[in-house]
Amino acid sequence: MKIITLHVLDDSLEVSYHPNDQATQRRFIIAYNPEQTIGENLENLRLKLAGLDVDAAVVDNALSYPFSDTVVGINHQRIDIGLAIVNMLNIPVVSQQAIEDHGLEHALAAKRDYLAWHLDYYGQYQGKRNYGQEAMLTVGNGFFGLRGAYTEANADKDNYPGMYTAGLYDQLTTNLNGRQVTNEDLVNLPNAQALSFGVDHQNPFHIKAADIQDIYRSLDLHTGTLTTTMLVQLSTGHALRIQTTKLANFKDWHRLTIRYQITPLNFSGSLQVYSAIDGNVVNGNVARYSAFDQRHIRVTGTSQQPDSIFLEGQTRSSAVKFAIGSHLTGPGQALSAPNDNRPNAERRVRQMRSVDVQPNHTYTFEKNVVLFTDRETTDDLLPIATRELSQASFADTLTSSTAYWQQRWADADIQITGDMTSQKLTRVNLYHLFTATQAIASGKIDASVNARGLDGEAYRGHVFWDEMFDLPIYALHDPQLAKSLLMYRYRRLPAAKNNAQDAGYAGAMFPWQSGEVGDEQSQVTHLNPLTNTWDPDYSSLQRHVSLAIAYNVIMYCRITGDQDFMAKYGLEMVQEISKFWLSKAQLAPTDHRYSIAKVMGPDEFHENYPNADTTGLTNNAYTNLMVTWVFNQLATIRQHLDAATLKRIDQQTAVTAQTLKQFTDVSHHLKLDINDDDIIGQFEGYFKLPQLDFRKYRQKYGDISRMDRILKAEGKTPDAYQVAKQADALMAFYNFDAPTVIGLLEQLGYHFPQTALLKNLQFYLDRTTHGSTLSRIVYAALTAMAGNMDQSWQLFSQALFSDYYDIQGGTTAEGIHLGVMGAVTLMSTRYYAGVDALAPELTVTPHLPQAWQAIRFNQLLRGTHYTFAIDHHQVTVTADRAATLKIGQQQISLKPHVSSTITY
Repeated sequence: MKIITLHVLDDSLEVSYHPNDQATQRRFIIAYNPEQTIGENLENLRLKLAGLDVDAAVVDNALSYPFSDTVVGINHQRIDIGLAIVNMLNIPVVSQQAIEDHGLEHALAAKRDYLAWHLDYYGQYQGKRNYGQEAMLTVGNGFFGLRGAYTEANADKDNYPGMYTAGLYDQLTTNLNGRQVTNEDLVNLPNAQALSFGVDHQNPFHIKAADIQDIYRSLDLHTGTLTTTMLVQLSTGHALRIQTTKLANFKDWHRLTIRYQITPLNFSGSLQVYSAIDGNVVNGNVARYSAFDQRHIRVTGTSQQPDSIFLEGQTRSSAVKFAIGSHLTGPGQALSAPNDNRPNAERRVRQMRSVDVQPNHTYTFEKNVVLFTDRETTDDLLPIATRELSQASFADTLTSSTAYWQQRWADADIQITGDMTSQKLTRVNLYHLFTATQAIASGKIDASVNARGLDGEAYRGHVFWDEMFDLPIYALHDPQLAKSLLMYRYRRLPAAKNNAQDAGYAGAMFPWQSGEVGDEQSQVTHLNPLTNTWDPDYSSLQRHVSLAIAYNVIMYCRITGDQDFMAKYGLEMVQEISKFWLSKAQLAPTDHRYSIAKVMGPDEFHENYPNADTTGLTNNAYTNLMVTWVFNQLATIRQHLDAATLKRIDQQTAVTAQTLKQFTDVSHHLKLDINDDDIIGQFEGYFKLPQLDFRKYRQKYGDISRMDRILKAEGKTPDAYQVAKQADALMAFYNFDAPTVIGLLEQLGYHFPQTALLKNLQFYLDRTTHGSTLSRIVYAALTAMAGNMDQSWQLFSQALFSDYYDIQGGTTAEGIHLGVMGAVTLMSTRYYAGVDALAPELTVTPHLPQAWQAIRFNQLLRGTHYTFAIDHHQVTVTADRAATLKIGQQQISLKPHVSSTITY
């Protein structure tokens, strides 16, 4: 084992390198640059270690803290050097004390396991960086999401204790520069996690940098528990340790709980604990929305019992009623809270406990919270909230959360050997995928997975096409949850039909942004932060969202084998969506080619043709290929359903034999723009657009991911250039595979050589700025498909880290990107492990990254539970019943519960 030992000084870092196969050691000193941050100085360690294999690091002079053994002091500052080096070098870091207590091997093994199951942050951060950490540390169960804010914080520029419940929207209209602008938002509910302390009846403590010595936040993915440890030194000299533990109940999903443990360190006296439900909240998580009316709730009443407080309210326009109850227990005596003389005190309800304390004794309090709305609950809300609160406890919720995650990890965990960071962040992704949705599986909540989960307010909490990147994960591990998410769309099928009719089309046209009822919630204007001006927004022309919904229905049924869903709901949805696209396809008699106009593809930079009088684009390649595929799938689906079902659905959807013939005709004659070099044009006329000098713009602006805003700030338009925000023309290759897409092209009458994929890939990579985090993961899959594993790994790593490092400069502050998390997770099993559960027949073609030694995971496919263990040479697979699959070029037959190992 090759180890580095670190000795931290105020002005330098002393490093010793200990290769176990050499008698000599290397020593070097890294002097700190006073003009750089501590983190920037530590980057020099990477340079010093270039070319050396390092397996682990030891810190020989770490400070003694209960929450981490690798905190060090540097020039009157503290840093968890272990966390920093793990992120930088992807190796475990332990203290010399841990080695002395447990031995090197045990200490390293324990740290590796800890790092693989915990998301930790050390230190107090400000602004969007702290907002982003709050989003990453969200606790939830799919009914509600509670941002990982400090309980002692109010919403301000550095802290945002938001709470959301799935599917609760409200619309408000604002007069903006003479224009009435209506927005629908996922509602930020009253702050029910508010909890703080005071000494000797002084004012409650609020987060203040001058009073805080240390803060450590740790999300335990094993149990879904968020623990915050804070060391406080008040201006009065009182020193305390505050440990706050938050978690959600997955069995009784109306409940959340907070354990609040206070340890006076240097005083005895009187201590008060203050609990509140604060209705003075707005939707203030996204700064660019601040010009709009964001006060969505009206408090209708507050009440108090000996140990409990309640707040009732309703949303202003959607008129959804809600009740929140909070119960505070612990040592000491329940007292009436002091008079609240702050403005709008009637929107806030508080309670207090007081206890006499001694130094170095820990005093434990519990705050249990319940939330009910009249969307999922038909009984009177206050009585049922009161009853539920009387049964809630920290112990019960901890038991529920632990049991849920134990079962979930047994089924859905992806175990990656050789790469701690990939392992941890893959589990973080899975954590967010299920905390954002799980309660929806109950069938009692009318909601779907929105693009930012229940972690923030970006995209106003709307449901986009991002769900197509998440649905396969749910279908493979929780089919009931996947089905419930699809039912959100089915219940909005009438609205989609109205949308189509209002636009002059047949069938169902689902909105690009969907919220409460399924009407279009996309804005018609967009604020450009570079110019602070409002630009036209045509994003609702991304009609391909309907194709994504058809894709989700088809893939759900393919993965689960749920023909009952297809018969009762799915076929109706697919046929109505198909009718919409049939009504958009216009025939040119001269060449018997159909064109689809007035659409946008996934690349949101192109909304129109330059100097055009109409909006939208014609013959977007992704759209036309997906239409062809959906029409093909419709024909296949109909072959597997009985005549009575077909007759019923055909009558419901007004599909006739002539309609079916038209589907077939269009699916063989849609028009694409493919040039003589076999490059698929993103849309008709794409090759006529000039190229952009990307090098010049990178030199001038650095980050050019949002090239649309840059060009508009220069008085130009991205419509006029060959520039893309994200994968578009090649997106169909991601949804399917190369043979399928080549087959679609051949069906349309276009010959596309197998070798042309790599050429197309390079063409569009040269023109893509990755302004969406989804772009990188799509291109990671495409480059892996083309055999360029180095580039694939680079793009995959950027997508994997995108929220953890907030690579888009503040967007994670407004909520994590759930679509990317789903896509990254599926990428690891579908493309790298090579288990393509989305294919019509199960195939395994591994392409493991060099950074991974092996991967192990389970999948539920058409009623069969599979376990895969894959390394760079072998695939071992087990199924719980007889099954056949293809591994490489070998057809394998499995016996129940008998593993089979194949060398590839």
